[in-house]
Amino acid sequence: MSKEWITMARTLHITRANSQYQQWESLLRNRTKRHRSGEFLVQGVRPITLAIEHGWEIRALIYDAERHLSEWAEGVRKRAGGVHVAMSPDLLRQLGEKDSDAPEVVAVVALPPDDLTRIPVGPAFLGVLFDRPSAPGNIGSIIRSVDAFGGAGMIVTGHAADPYDPKAVRASTGSLFAVPTVRVPGPAQVLEWISAEREAGRPITVVGTDEHGEADIADVDLTGPTLLAIGNETAGLSAGWREACDVMARIPIGGAASSLNAAGAATVILYEAARQRATS
Repeated sequence: MSKEWITMARTLHITRANSQYQQWESLLRNRTKRHRSGEFLVQGVRPITLAIEHGWEIRALIYDAERHLSEWAEGVRKRAGGVHVAMSPDLLRQLGEKDSDAPEVVAVVALPPDDLTRIPVGPAFLGVLFDRPSAPGNIGSIIRSVDAFGGAGMIVTGHAADPYDPKAVRASTGSLFAVPTVRVPGPAQVLEWISAEREAGRPITVVGTDEHGEADIADVDLTGPTLLAIGNETAGLSAGWREACDVMARIPIGGAASSLNAAGAATVILYEAARQRATS
Protein backbone atom coordinates (compact mmCIF):
# COMPACT_ATOMS: atom_id res chain seq x y z
CA MET A 1 0.00 0.00 0.00
CA SER A 2 1.51 3.33 -0.98
CA LYS A 3 2.17 6.05 1.59
CA GLU A 4 0.24 8.46 -0.63
CA TRP A 5 -2.93 6.34 -0.34
CA ILE A 6 -2.59 6.06 3.43
CA THR A 7 -2.39 9.81 3.91
CA MET A 8 -5.47 10.58 1.82
CA ALA A 9 -7.93 10.01 4.66
CA ARG A 10 -8.33 8.33 8.01
CA THR A 11 -11.63 6.71 7.04
CA LEU A 12 -12.56 5.67 3.50
CA HIS A 13 -15.62 4.13 1.86
CA ILE A 14 -15.27 1.43 -0.79
CA THR A 15 -18.43 0.32 -2.58
CA ARG A 16 -17.00 -1.15 -5.78
CA ALA A 17 -14.07 -3.38 -6.73
CA ASN A 18 -11.56 -0.59 -7.32
CA SER A 19 -7.79 -1.05 -7.61
CA GLN A 20 -7.23 -0.90 -3.86
CA TYR A 21 -9.84 -3.60 -3.25
CA GLN A 22 -8.32 -5.77 -5.98
CA GLN A 23 -4.90 -5.45 -4.35
CA TRP A 24 -6.28 -6.64 -1.01
CA GLU A 25 -8.26 -9.44 -2.65
CA SER A 26 -5.09 -10.70 -4.34
CA LEU A 27 -3.46 -11.17 -0.92
CA LEU A 28 -5.80 -14.11 -0.32
CA ARG A 29 -4.28 -16.27 -3.04
CA ASN A 30 -1.02 -14.77 -4.26
CA ARG A 31 2.00 -15.17 -1.96
CA THR A 32 4.21 -13.15 -4.29
CA LYS A 33 1.93 -10.14 -3.90
CA ARG A 34 1.82 -10.67 -0.13
CA HIS A 35 5.61 -10.58 0.06
CA ARG A 36 5.98 -7.77 -2.43
CA SER A 37 3.48 -5.54 -0.63
CA GLY A 38 4.65 -6.69 2.81
CA GLU A 39 1.15 -7.35 4.12
CA PHE A 40 -1.49 -10.05 4.51
CA LEU A 41 -5.16 -10.38 5.40
CA VAL A 42 -6.39 -11.48 8.82
CA GLN A 43 -9.92 -12.76 9.38
CA GLY A 44 -11.71 -13.69 12.60
CA VAL A 45 -12.28 -12.26 16.06
CA ARG A 46 -9.46 -14.02 17.92
CA PRO A 47 -6.70 -13.54 15.29
CA ILE A 48 -7.48 -9.82 14.88
CA THR A 49 -7.67 -9.32 18.64
CA LEU A 50 -4.31 -11.06 19.19
CA ALA A 51 -2.67 -9.14 16.34
CA ILE A 52 -3.59 -5.89 18.06
CA GLU A 53 -2.70 -7.13 21.57
CA HIS A 54 0.75 -8.25 20.42
CA GLY A 55 1.50 -4.95 18.70
CA TRP A 56 1.45 -6.00 15.05
CA GLU A 57 1.17 -3.13 12.58
CA ILE A 58 -2.41 -2.79 11.34
CA ARG A 59 -2.25 -1.06 7.99
CA ALA A 60 -5.98 -1.08 7.32
CA LEU A 61 -9.07 -2.12 9.24
CA ILE A 62 -11.98 -2.96 6.95
CA TYR A 63 -15.51 -3.19 8.36
CA ASP A 64 -19.07 -3.64 7.12
CA ALA A 65 -20.47 -0.26 6.08
CA GLU A 66 -24.07 -1.43 6.45
CA ARG A 67 -23.98 -3.23 9.78
CA HIS A 68 -24.34 -1.97 13.33
CA LEU A 69 -21.00 -3.11 14.69
CA SER A 70 -20.67 -5.17 17.84
CA GLU A 71 -18.98 -3.92 20.99
CA TRP A 72 -15.92 -5.97 20.04
CA ALA A 73 -15.70 -4.46 16.55
CA GLU A 74 -16.11 -0.92 17.88
CA GLY A 75 -13.34 -1.63 20.38
CA VAL A 76 -11.08 -2.86 17.59
CA ARG A 77 -11.77 0.31 15.60
CA LYS A 78 -10.68 2.41 18.56
CA ARG A 79 -7.48 0.43 19.16
CA ALA A 80 -6.28 -0.27 15.63
CA GLY A 81 -4.05 2.11 13.73
CA GLY A 82 -3.83 2.45 9.98
CA VAL A 83 -6.60 3.41 7.60
CA HIS A 84 -10.18 2.53 8.50
CA VAL A 85 -12.33 1.43 5.57
CA ALA A 86 -16.13 1.12 5.47
CA MET A 87 -16.78 -1.46 2.75
CA SER A 88 -19.92 -2.79 1.11
CA PRO A 89 -20.88 -6.22 2.52
CA ASP A 90 -20.66 -7.99 -0.85
CA LEU A 91 -17.01 -6.98 -1.24
CA LEU A 92 -16.22 -7.65 2.41
CA ARG A 93 -17.73 -11.13 2.12
CA GLN A 94 -15.14 -11.96 -0.54
CA LEU A 95 -12.27 -10.67 1.58
CA GLY A 96 -13.57 -12.73 4.48
CA GLU A 97 -13.98 -15.79 2.22
CA LYS A 98 -17.54 -16.20 3.46
CA ASP A 99 -20.34 -17.90 1.54
CA SER A 100 -23.12 -16.25 3.51
CA ASP A 101 -22.87 -13.18 5.73
CA ALA A 102 -19.93 -10.82 5.48
CA PRO A 103 -17.57 -10.74 8.48
CA GLU A 104 -17.71 -7.69 10.71
CA VAL A 105 -14.04 -6.89 10.30
CA VAL A 106 -11.04 -7.89 8.18
CA ALA A 107 -7.57 -6.52 8.93
CA VAL A 108 -4.64 -5.81 6.64
CA VAL A 109 -1.52 -6.52 8.70
CA ALA A 110 2.13 -5.82 7.92
CA LEU A 111 4.50 -8.78 7.53
CA PRO A 112 7.26 -8.92 10.15
CA PRO A 113 10.92 -9.33 9.12
CA ASP A 114 12.26 -12.85 8.58
CA ASP A 115 14.92 -12.42 11.24
CA LEU A 116 15.92 -15.32 13.49
CA THR A 117 16.76 -12.88 16.28
CA ARG A 118 13.00 -12.40 16.69
CA ILE A 119 12.96 -15.83 18.36
CA PRO A 120 14.07 -15.54 22.02
CA VAL A 121 16.55 -18.20 23.19
CA GLY A 122 16.94 -18.85 26.89
CA PRO A 123 17.87 -21.79 29.14
CA ALA A 124 14.45 -23.38 28.55
CA PHE A 125 14.28 -22.65 24.83
CA LEU A 126 11.88 -24.85 22.85
CA GLY A 127 11.31 -24.25 19.16
CA VAL A 128 10.15 -26.04 16.05
CA LEU A 129 11.70 -26.12 12.61
CA PHE A 130 9.41 -27.25 9.78
CA ASP A 131 11.37 -28.36 6.71
CA ARG A 132 9.69 -27.69 3.33
CA PRO A 133 6.05 -27.95 4.46
CA SER A 134 3.60 -28.20 1.58
CA ALA A 135 0.32 -27.53 3.42
CA PRO A 136 -0.27 -24.09 4.97
CA GLY A 137 -2.83 -25.60 7.34
CA ASN A 138 -0.12 -27.78 8.88
CA ILE A 139 2.06 -24.72 9.47
CA GLY A 140 -0.77 -22.99 11.31
CA SER A 141 -1.62 -26.09 13.35
CA ILE A 142 1.99 -26.51 14.49
CA ILE A 143 2.27 -22.83 15.41
CA ARG A 144 -0.84 -23.33 17.56
CA SER A 145 0.81 -26.31 19.29
CA VAL A 146 4.08 -24.39 19.80
CA ASP A 147 2.05 -21.70 21.54
CA ALA A 148 0.06 -24.20 23.63
CA PHE A 149 3.13 -26.03 24.97
CA GLY A 150 5.33 -23.06 25.76
CA GLY A 151 7.45 -22.91 22.61
CA ALA A 152 9.43 -19.79 21.76
CA GLY A 153 9.20 -19.77 17.99
CA MET A 154 8.78 -21.50 14.65
CA ILE A 155 11.17 -21.68 11.71
CA VAL A 156 9.98 -22.59 8.20
CA THR A 157 12.78 -23.62 5.85
CA GLY A 158 13.22 -24.37 2.18
CA HIS A 159 10.72 -24.18 -0.67
CA ALA A 160 7.64 -24.17 1.52
CA ALA A 161 4.04 -23.14 1.96
CA ASP A 162 3.52 -19.63 3.28
CA PRO A 163 2.85 -19.04 7.02
CA TYR A 164 0.85 -15.96 5.99
CA ASP A 165 -1.48 -17.84 3.66
CA PRO A 166 -5.06 -17.39 4.95
CA LYS A 167 -5.29 -21.16 5.61
CA ALA A 168 -2.21 -21.03 7.83
CA VAL A 169 -3.42 -17.94 9.67
CA ARG A 170 -6.82 -19.51 10.35
CA ALA A 171 -5.32 -22.83 11.45
CA SER A 172 -3.12 -21.04 13.97
CA THR A 173 -6.29 -19.53 15.57
CA GLY A 174 -4.30 -16.39 16.31
CA SER A 175 -1.18 -18.04 17.74
CA LEU A 176 0.76 -16.75 14.71
CA PHE A 177 0.70 -13.35 16.44
CA ALA A 178 2.05 -14.73 19.73
CA VAL A 179 4.74 -17.05 18.34
CA PRO A 180 7.57 -15.54 16.25
CA THR A 181 7.57 -17.34 12.91
CA VAL A 182 10.53 -16.91 10.58
CA ARG A 183 11.01 -18.09 6.98
CA VAL A 184 14.55 -19.15 6.03
CA PRO A 185 15.78 -20.40 2.61
CA GLY A 186 17.70 -23.42 3.92
CA PRO A 187 19.79 -24.99 6.70
CA ALA A 188 22.84 -22.71 6.40
CA GLN A 189 21.27 -19.65 8.03
CA VAL A 190 19.69 -21.68 10.82
CA LEU A 191 22.90 -23.58 11.57
CA GLU A 192 24.81 -20.30 11.73
CA TRP A 193 22.20 -18.99 14.21
CA ILE A 194 22.44 -22.19 16.30
CA SER A 195 26.25 -21.94 16.32
CA ALA A 196 26.09 -18.36 17.56
CA GLU A 197 23.67 -19.34 20.31
CA ARG A 198 25.92 -22.19 21.40
CA GLU A 199 28.94 -19.89 21.52
CA ALA A 200 26.88 -17.56 23.72
CA GLY A 201 26.31 -20.36 26.22
CA ARG A 202 22.94 -21.58 25.00
CA PRO A 203 23.61 -25.18 23.85
CA ILE A 204 20.69 -25.84 21.52
CA THR A 205 20.15 -29.53 20.73
CA VAL A 206 18.57 -30.26 17.35
CA VAL A 207 16.18 -33.23 17.61
CA GLY A 208 14.97 -34.62 14.30
CA THR A 209 11.88 -36.79 13.88
CA ASP A 210 11.50 -39.89 11.76
CA GLU A 211 9.56 -43.15 12.01
CA HIS A 212 12.91 -44.97 11.90
CA GLY A 213 14.62 -42.74 14.47
CA GLU A 214 17.29 -44.21 16.71
CA ALA A 215 15.48 -43.52 20.02
CA ASP A 216 11.93 -43.27 21.32
CA ILE A 217 11.06 -39.63 21.92
CA ALA A 218 10.37 -40.33 25.63
CA ASP A 219 14.00 -41.47 26.01
CA VAL A 220 15.44 -38.27 24.52
CA ASP A 221 16.26 -35.47 26.96
CA LEU A 222 14.15 -32.49 25.93
CA THR A 223 14.66 -30.43 29.09
CA GLY A 224 17.50 -28.29 27.75
CA PRO A 225 17.41 -25.76 24.90
CA THR A 226 15.84 -27.78 22.08
CA LEU A 227 14.95 -27.24 18.44
CA LEU A 228 12.57 -29.93 17.14
CA ALA A 229 12.97 -30.58 13.40
CA ILE A 230 9.83 -31.76 11.57
CA GLY A 231 10.08 -32.94 7.97
CA ASN A 232 8.00 -32.44 4.86
CA GLU A 233 4.62 -34.20 5.01
CA THR A 234 5.59 -36.71 2.30
CA ALA A 235 9.38 -36.84 2.09
CA GLY A 236 10.35 -36.17 5.70
CA LEU A 237 13.50 -34.27 6.62
CA SER A 238 15.95 -33.39 3.86
CA ALA A 239 19.40 -34.97 3.84
CA GLY A 240 20.87 -31.65 4.96
CA TRP A 241 18.70 -31.51 8.03
CA ARG A 242 19.19 -35.18 8.87
CA GLU A 243 22.91 -34.54 8.93
CA ALA A 244 22.46 -31.43 11.07
CA CYS A 245 20.37 -33.15 13.75
CA ASP A 246 22.10 -34.21 16.97
CA VAL A 247 19.65 -37.09 17.42
CA MET A 248 16.85 -38.64 15.38
CA ALA A 249 13.82 -39.64 17.44
CA ARG A 250 10.73 -41.70 16.70
CA ILE A 251 7.22 -41.74 18.11
CA PRO A 252 6.22 -45.30 18.95
CA ILE A 253 2.78 -45.99 17.51
CA GLY A 254 0.55 -48.98 16.92
CA GLY A 255 -2.29 -49.94 14.63
CA ALA A 256 -2.16 -49.94 10.87
CA ALA A 257 -0.71 -46.43 10.64
CA SER A 258 2.96 -46.26 9.69
CA SER A 259 3.39 -42.69 10.94
CA LEU A 260 1.61 -39.57 12.12
CA ASN A 261 1.09 -36.54 9.95
CA ALA A 262 3.45 -33.60 10.48
CA ALA A 263 1.13 -31.55 12.69
CA GLY A 264 0.21 -34.57 14.80
CA ALA A 265 3.85 -35.59 15.26
CA ALA A 266 4.90 -32.07 16.23
CA THR A 267 2.11 -31.84 18.80
CA VAL A 268 3.05 -35.18 20.39
CA ILE A 269 6.71 -34.19 20.69
CA LEU A 270 5.92 -30.72 22.02
CA TYR A 271 3.69 -32.32 24.65
CA GLU A 272 6.51 -34.72 25.60
CA ALA A 273 8.92 -31.80 25.95
CA ALA A 274 6.44 -29.94 28.16
CA ARG A 275 5.88 -33.11 30.23
CA GLN A 276 9.60 -33.64 30.78
CA ARG A 277 10.11 -30.01 31.75
CA ALA A 278 7.22 -30.10 34.22
CA THR A 279 8.61 -33.18 35.99
CA SER A 280 12.35 -32.44 35.80
